[in-house]
Amino acid sequence: MFTGIVEAIGEIADMQPSGGDMRLRIRTGKLDLGDVKLGDSICTSGCCLTVTDLPGDGYWCDVSNESLALTTLGDLRVGSKVNLEKSLTPSSRLGGHIVSGHVDGIGEVVSFADDGRSVRWVMRAPDELARYIAHKGSITVDGTSLTVNAVRGAEFDLNIIPQTTEETIFSEYQVGTRVNLEVDLIARYLERLLQGERAADPGAAGISQAFLAEHGFMGNH
Repeated sequence: MFTGIVEAIGEIADMQPSGGDMRLRIRTGKLDLGDVKLGDSICTSGCCLTVTDLPGDGYWCDVSNESLALTTLGDLRVGSKVNLEKSLTPSSRLGGHIVSGHVDGIGEVVSFADDGRSVRWVMRAPDELARYIAHKGSITVDGTSLTVNAVRGAEFDLNIIPQTTEETIFSEYQVGTRVNLEVDLIARYLERLLQGERAADPGAAGISQAFLAEHGFMGNH
């Protein structure tokens, strides 16, 4: 588990295709690896990856074909920047929100503009994730825990302060940049709980306005 508070910006140092999968070597910059051992997890731009080797200036990890297909890890090149966070320990501060490092989908940067000293970013999520994104709720973008400032369908706004821009890879983004998204874990479980016995039906759809109205969660106001 992670907090979504990025600890360092890393860089892809090497990529080695291996039977359809990929081995990545990541230089970790200022990230302290003194307490990291083989088998530990490091959140790499939102993806929970297992450390397989520690060459001194970073770590090696294996990325499955599944992860390459369903995240932006397949877009990386040598020199690409990535957000890094070590996994939680019992004494860690939970400064962001609970992040699993399991990417739910790939979003896209729609626009960005200065907003005082901050930058207002507009991003688009896949349609199937839109129902989990709420005004003032939490979302993880490339491993960064953020608050949603506004929602319009599948698009949502983020206000990024200078500190976040400096300490993450937000400065690398342009219109059209693809990003890894992880929605709030609580929203996922809440949907499943509301389905009740329908959750065991493999053909059951997710929560819809019709479902909520049928079960008394929506009234006339």
